[in-house]
Amino acid sequence: MTTSKSFFRSAFSAFIAAREKQADRYVAGALLMLDDETLKAHGYSRAELRKRPHSLVY
Repeated sequence: MTTSKSFFRSAFSAFIAAREKQADRYVAGALLMLDDETLKAHGYSRAELRKRPHSLVY
């Protein structure tokens, strides 16, 4: 019984990790559409965001 629990737990953890990466890519892409002043006001730089993977398409 512990095998099935650990299988589902690890599968769920992998699912959550994949969704977090997907959300990070989406947010980076959306932030790149903002102007430099707005990015700077919120503590981001365009160069920093370009280093991260970004995509607005799912």
